[in-house]
Amino acid sequence: MTDLLLLEPSRPADSCVIWLHGLGADRYDFQEVAEALQESLPSTRFILPQAPTRPVSVNGGWPMPSWYDILAMTPARAIDRDQLEESAQQVIHLIEEQRADGIDPTRIILAGFSQGGAVVLHTAFLRWHGPLGGVMALSTYAPTFGARLELNARQKSIPTLCLHGRLDDVVSLDMGQTAFRTLIASGVQANWKDYPMRHEVLPEEVGDIADWLQEVLE
Repeated sequence: MTDLLLLEPSRPADSCVIWLHGLGADRYDFQEVAEALQESLPSTRFILPQAPTRPVSVNGGWPMPSWYDILAMTPARAIDRDQLEESAQQVIHLIEEQRADGIDPTRIILAGFSQGGAVVLHTAFLRWHGPLGGVMALSTYAPTFGARLELNARQKSIPTLCLHGRLDDVVSLDMGQTAFRTLIASGVQANWKDYPMRHEVLPEEVGDIADWLQEVLE
C-alpha cells in the first residue's frame, strides 16, 4: 500500500497504530489526532492508509474514498464484501510489514473510524488469527459479524475499545452497540463508552484514547 501517511515517533518505534479513516475522508483526516497522541506515545509509529477512490452506490454512484461500496442503507448495510476483503488484506499486509520491521504484533493496534472501523473489526476478528496489541472501533459497526463469533484464544484476548456518539445520525448508536455486544458475547474483553456527539471525534474522546493506548502499550 503506497498511499499512506507515515508518522514516525521522536524515539525509535517499538509499537504501531494503523488507523483507517471513514467514507469520503482521506489519510490526513486523523493526522492532527495522531500527532497529538504521539506527544504521550513517543515511541509509537502511526500509519494512516488511504482508501481507493471508487463509486459509492448509496451516494448516487459518486466516486469518493471508500474501503468498500455500500449498496444499500436499510434494513442493514448491504456492502460489497469482495472490496471489504481486499481492504482487510491490505491491513494484514501492513501488519506483516511492521512485523518484518521489528514491531511485535502484540504492540500493533488497529484503529478505524466509521467505515474504516468496520474493516478493522472484520480484519481483527475474522481474518487475522495471530497476536495483536488491540483494536479501537470508533463510531462504527460490524456488517460481517453474526450473532456470535468463533474466536481463538488470541482473538479473545485482544484489548478492544468501542467509542460512539449518542447523537450519531450516520452510524446509529444501536449499530455500534450491536457490534460491542457481539464481541462481549464471543468472549472479547471489550470496553464501551459513548459521548454526547454526532459522527465525529471530540477532545474528551481523544483523551480517553490516549489513556487507553498508554495502558495497552505500557
